Amino acid sequence: MTDAIALKPDLGRYGVWTFGRVTAEQAQTVEKLGYGALWVGGSPGAELDFVEPILEATSTLQVATGIVNIWSAPAPEVAESYHRIEDAHPGRFVLGIGVGHREHTEDYRSPYRALVDYLDALDSAAVPTSRRVLAALGPKVLELAAQRSAGAHPYLTTPEHTGQARELVGNTVFLAPEHKVVLDSHDSDAAAARSLGRDALAMYLGLSNYVNNWHRLGFTAEDVRPPGSDRLVDEMVAHGSAEQIAARLGEHLDAGADHVAIQVLGGWDAFVPTLTALAEPLGL
Repeated sequence: MTDAIALKPDLGRYGVWTFGRVTAEQAQTVEKLGYGALWVGGSPGAELDFVEPILEATSTLQVATGIVNIWSAPAPEVAESYHRIEDAHPGRFVLGIGVGHREHTEDYRSPYRALVDYLDALDSAAVPTSRRVLAALGPKVLELAAQRSAGAHPYLTTPEHTGQARELVGNTVFLAPEHKVVLDSHDSDAAAARSLGRDALAMYLGLSNYVNNWHRLGFTAEDVRPPGSDRLVDEMVAHGSAEQIAARLGEHLDAGADHVAIQVLGGWDAFVPTLTALAEPLGL
């Protein structure tokens, strides 16, 4: 480990994860509600041109990528973007990178080696380890995250995985899992919430890295067979009242997470109302 790795990013206890680019108004609302960071997924391009408008519209909110795909975003270009953002907004951007999915990338060969090479390129371009994190699920990449970055951003996992990851990487490493949520205030809404969750999980049931990780967590072949068991959906998607969801998200913190990135399901119409309802029970 290096001294830089001990410098954990401070993104607050909770942040917001989204596939789409939020508007300035939405970013301001996220900040006002007390969330510390906005994670932008969907393998954004190397130019990272969406980051500055968010940071310019806010004053304390941080932005993180969840994640930049090493196969589609060349490291030298990403490094240039990092330094451009850092120069304009010091300490408010975290670069999340990862290898994506074997099923989606024709060039997906020796992904671990490719990730190491990518990190070497970022080192050469003076992108600090303290401001980058790795998408990591299995032990090998979690260990790499601990050695070559500030920490790990596990996606689509459970508090049990968070606890295992914390035990593996130690206390000095930043750990920021993502968790999906659907707000339903009545017991009768549970079926609808589970349906939304199942729709969100559908694409991941065909991706080997997630399926393998679920098996490591004890899910059976029946659980992960499309369309996914109720048990899998309920573990991956927190649904219920705001208080019930907050309790579930808090299990990640109890298990050792530094920060939890909340992905709201149900479309943009549910985005702000759900985050607003969760703010108080999350203690924001």
